[in-house]
Amino acid sequence: MKHGLLLIIIFAASIGDVGAAWGVGVFEVGVEGKDANVTQAQLSWVVGQARRLRQVSWCVMLVVVSDDPAFLAAFAEWSLKGRLLVWSTRLLLVTRLPRVDLRALLASRWTFSMMNTMMILLEDFKRSPQYSMLVHLPYSPDGARVKQVASWTPTTGLRYLTPLTLFPEKYTNFHGATINVTALPYEPYWQESMEGNTTRYSGSDYKQLVAVGHTLNFTFHVLPTCTWSEVTDQVEVRKSFMSAVMHGVLPDRLERWDYTFAFEQTAAKFTMATPIITPSWLSFYYPLSGQVWIGLLACTLIVCFTLVKITRRRMWQTRHGVLSTGSVVLESVGTLLGQGLYGRLSTSQSNHILVGTWLFFGVVVGTAYRSSLIASLTLPRLPPRPETIEELVKAVDRVTIESFGTSHKVFFLNSETSAFRELGNLLVVGVDLMDGLNAALKMKSAHIGLSLNLQLIKSRNFAKLDGTSPFYLGKENLLQTPKAWPVPHDAPYTHQIDKCLRIISQAGLYELWKKETLEAAARESRMKQREQIKQQRQDGTEHSQTNFRSLSVTHIQGPLLLLLVGNTLGSVAFVVERLLVSDLTLLLHKDLQN
Repeated sequence: MKHGLLLIIIFAASIGDVGAAWGVGVFEVGVEGKDANVTQAQLSWVVGQARRLRQVSWCVMLVVVSDDPAFLAAFAEWSLKGRLLVWSTRLLLVTRLPRVDLRALLASRWTFSMMNTMMILLEDFKRSPQYSMLVHLPYSPDGARVKQVASWTPTTGLRYLTPLTLFPEKYTNFHGATINVTALPYEPYWQESMEGNTTRYSGSDYKQLVAVGHTLNFTFHVLPTCTWSEVTDQVEVRKSFMSAVMHGVLPDRLERWDYTFAFEQTAAKFTMATPIITPSWLSFYYPLSGQVWIGLLACTLIVCFTLVKITRRRMWQTRHGVLSTGSVVLESVGTLLGQGLYGRLSTSQSNHILVGTWLFFGVVVGTAYRSSLIASLTLPRLPPRPETIEELVKAVDRVTIESFGTSHKVFFLNSETSAFRELGNLLVVGVDLMDGLNAALKMKSAHIGLSLNLQLIKSRNFAKLDGTSPFYLGKENLLQTPKAWPVPHDAPYTHQIDKCLRIISQAGLYELWKKETLEAAARESRMKQREQIKQQRQDGTEHSQTNFRSLSVTHIQGPLLLLLVGNTLGSVAFVVERLLVSDLTLLLHKDLQN
């Protein structure tokens, strides 16, 4: 084995069409006498080819042979960048480095310390060579350490020194170690509260993390972060083992990190301020349709015309003489509105039949109208509100989302659906939830978030005493993506965490924890409202929120406007009549003088 020679040999049980015969692929990179940039380029190419071979194979074992510690460190770095290794891939490192140098190399590189790696150390002795099998255990009862699993000599053969196998499973037991995680408050999944100087955590994801930690025997430390980008950045650089708050699985996110088992399917929705009733003079018009109003007008005109003709005939004059057309119209319209007859119409039999029919018609129509009017005034028709994405982008000027929404914006902008692209153009990333909801109350704006989170915040901060809220959730789901915990690419412990998450999900524990969190939030909201009512009573002030809904000017604006128009027209008619009478009086006075 030459110094400065990296020899990569891949043994696989099945090889695709990559030119490797008999299940073995061999790649060689020599470093002696070569420029460092050339060596890096060669190493990058070799790692890429080896990864391609690994992806089309199964039961892969990768053997690396080298004596150069700098080159082994470069290989470890490029294997991470090129995503060469996964836990199911076994890496066998063959070297003759001194044990001190080897231990330092193993402890400082993720590829050798965390992945499924075994080292064969060749130790030459004067009588016979000896081979030591070493493995780095990141978690053991004694902490992180390099442990010799077995040895081999020509005389004794392979001899195991510990109960461990040659490629032991490293993550079934963390032996009480503390791992780093990242999280930010996102109810009901992750909540934080201060008790003195101690931060207390709660929520469904927190309880799930505690259960996983209890099973794998680890505790956790939450790294301080301020934004969601910091939460995932720490995962991406492997400083954090995972983000303990679920994230949606989106294409651009998969380029930066992997995910655990998807244990949640909550959809993202948009919320907006519930439209309020705008003042309208048509409040008295809504109980009947336009066709019914036209039919009523036609019937009234026909009846008035017929009564005028009957009353105008001299043989059927009343004791009041021949009634004017206006009087007949007032009688007809008055009976339609439920007013009694004044006995000034004709007493003919034809008039009686017509008036009786008209009275019956007025009772039926008037009762139906009054019933519908009462219903429309007490339960008014709310304005239409956006429920779908197409309606949302037409109704608002902007849509807000928290700092984790960068991937959502990219997804919307790259969508083939025009409505999604318009939504991406309207989307403003980095707006806090409370700021987004307050903005939705003041302007044409909406906020995007997970439905449970939006419901919880609304009930806690915006619910009234009668349980209502000034917001509503759109019916259409924006993104129905699976939710999981972000973990570093090809993290070797993901398969153990996935086992725990599957058991928790299948047992229904995660849904139970969500339900308990929501119920606790509802109890807290009710207690807070009761305290407010109690404080108001102690202060002698009545709370303004009540279940009783009184009629306002908005409800009766139509009749008021109609009355105003009628009074205005009556005043104009009165002034015109006065002017005409004055002119006639003046003319008569002049005629008498002449």
